[in-house]
Amino acid sequence: QVQLVESGGGLVQPGGSLRLSCAASGIIFSSDAMRWFRQAPGKEREFVARISPGGITSYANSVKGRFTISRDNAKNTVYLQMNSLKPEDAAVYYCNVQVVVDNYWGQGTQVTVSS
Repeated sequence: QVQLVESGGGLVQPGGSLRLSCAASGIIFSSDAMRWFRQAPGKEREFVARISPGGITSYANSVKGRFTISRDNAKNTVYLQMNSLKPEDAAVYYCNVQVVVDNYWGQGTQVTVSS
């Protein structure tokens, strides 16, 4: 079955950096677009970034220029490099893949931005 396992979250000061990872299994990773979403307390889950099978990327306006999504097809892993973090970036970050009509989510990794 499809499994997505995120890691790399933690506590960071404003202006700091983190790199999230999402290891995928049960899919033909190189054929699927991968996405990152986030959800802050009391807010809806929101799109953060997407990378196509060919490496084309797109970002939410709120993270453009600060976050970079990338993928390593040999490792079945997608990454989210987050720089210049702000308190409003604090959330649980989720990895997502859509296979045909089914959406799959990881368990999430907590990112806390605080001094």
